[in-house]
Amino acid sequence: MSWLIENAGQIWQLTLVHASLSAVPIVVGFVLAIPVGWLTNRYRASRGTVLAIVGLLYAIPSLPLFIVLPGVLGTRILDPLNIVVALSLYALAIMVRTASDAFASVDIDVKLSATAVGFSTWRRFWSVELPLAGPVLLSGIRVVSVSTISLLSVGSVIGVTSLGYLFLDGFQRNFPLEVIVGIVGTIVIAVIFDLILALLGRLLLPWTRRNRRQRATTRVDPELEVVGAA
Repeated sequence: MSWLIENAGQIWQLTLVHASLSAVPIVVGFVLAIPVGWLTNRYRASRGTVLAIVGLLYAIPSLPLFIVLPGVLGTRILDPLNIVVALSLYALAIMVRTASDAFASVDIDVKLSATAVGFSTWRRFWSVELPLAGPVLLSGIRVVSVSTISLLSVGSVIGVTSLGYLFLDGFQRNFPLEVIVGIVGTIVIAVIFDLILALLGRLLLPWTRRNRRQRATTRVDPELEVVGAA
């Protein structure tokens, strides 16, 4: 416990760095995946090829990718940009498939109705397709969030600062408490990010709550009718 108190400042600093480095790839992967997912759904012939490519991206082991990227980007081996780019690629790989499925889940009759009343492709995307695809996109970015926060720890192997430092240092010193603190800190960040995303979903997608309430009412009503008849 004395170690925890003495090193509280360092732990807090590592936590902030871990959280900030995680946030960028999550946002970048989400933003880039939306147009790619929409296009693969709109032009179905390209769907298989694009999804295969992003699947190969996610199959690349993280540690070799962290080491190769400095030569590709022209950065230093310890530059956090390498980790951010690598994790953005992984986030994109996950989110493209999710985004494609999200836009495919939008009812074709709804899209045809929007076109029939005069919506342009651009307006239909923003007013109809994106909002209706929102719940699936939200579930996808929550998966990306957990994955990104977890993978970021691997960057400590090549010297990029994060909570992963506590894993390595604790292992090398045979000091389990330090390892446990790193694990708990990573989990706490993942939980906080997930709660934030869930809250944003409730604020930006209020109609999903109404739909759940309607489904719940539909399930209860038949029971009420049976009780009333009895």
